[in-house]
Amino acid sequence: MPARLPVIDALKGIGSQLIVLHHLAFYGPMSDVVSPFLGGVVGWLSANGRIAVQVFLVMGGYMAARALAPHGRANFESPLSVMIRRYKRLSIPYAIAIGVAIVAAALARHWADFDSTPAKPSLYQLFANLLMVQNIVGQDSLSAGLWYVAIDLQLYCGLTALLWLASCQSGQWLAPMLVVIGMTASLFYFNRAAAFDIWGIYFFGSYGLGALTWWATTSKRPITMATLIAMIVTLALILDFRTRIAVALAVAALLFASSMVRPLQGSEASQTGVERFFAWLGRISYSVFLVHYPICLLANAGVTRFFADNHLANGLGLILALIASTLAGAAFHRHVELRFSVGASRLPAENAAATAIR
Repeated sequence: MPARLPVIDALKGIGSQLIVLHHLAFYGPMSDVVSPFLGGVVGWLSANGRIAVQVFLVMGGYMAARALAPHGRANFESPLSVMIRRYKRLSIPYAIAIGVAIVAAALARHWADFDSTPAKPSLYQLFANLLMVQNIVGQDSLSAGLWYVAIDLQLYCGLTALLWLASCQSGQWLAPMLVVIGMTASLFYFNRAAAFDIWGIYFFGSYGLGALTWWATTSKRPITMATLIAMIVTLALILDFRTRIAVALAVAALLFASSMVRPLQGSEASQTGVERFFAWLGRISYSVFLVHYPICLLANAGVTRFFADNHLANGLGLILALIASTLAGAAFHRHVELRFSVGASRLPAENAAATAIR
């Protein structure tokens, strides 16, 4: 398996921080207090911060293709076992994070109940969240962003199924062709209809773009393949311009260019302090995603209870919430994610997509 690119860690680290800032801006109430003093920053983060999901969609497809079919042909025999391993890898930290979110919401309701505080869950809602089908069955998520873990599971399983279907043919062209068809269908139809946004096919345009980007880097004619992929995405944007798809194309182009230059990640001793910092942020990004909202919820509740209209206290609260979310994510990564991911999957580095937003 090839070494990973430093740009992946940088994108994951920056994306995870942007997600935390988006949720702090979108849900308030601290951001509501300081918003008049920050120009349009809070409004921009609230409205556009979620675009970071495209980073993880593209990287998710890129790394899944790299792990499951590095040369365009599936390197596994049982798709079901691959899907089960994926669920285990995602679900154990996810379930623990749901427990943290439930406790945090109960404390927040006691201190200062506000609109973005989740209500006490029913058993049906809890089981729907644990099974990652909450949006499909019409139940609210128990923490912000959990929807994306469910979508990631759908996308990964869908790609696994396509690769398995393609493995019946001896060549290496069928799997990329099936992904091209799925990506095109998503970009030209499903991604243009909001009713599909609870299903993986809505996001497969970006995810498939990531997978095809990986295969382009390993093909005999990488520039030609990358150009053809970019043309399909560009035609979809001409038909219906969507900022999220334009961002996905830009991320794919960055991944492709970086892989062509081959600035592969060296030993930690050879890295600069900035590179080590982004590598650290990238490693903990899934855990930051899982636990940041309960931390932000408690910060909002505490500041609102004691300093409701104090602009300085609310501004400092936002900064401390961002820092605390990152540190909590680091602790969760060390004591939960790493511990329970051991043995859950034998496929390397495949959880890039599991860091996201809403």
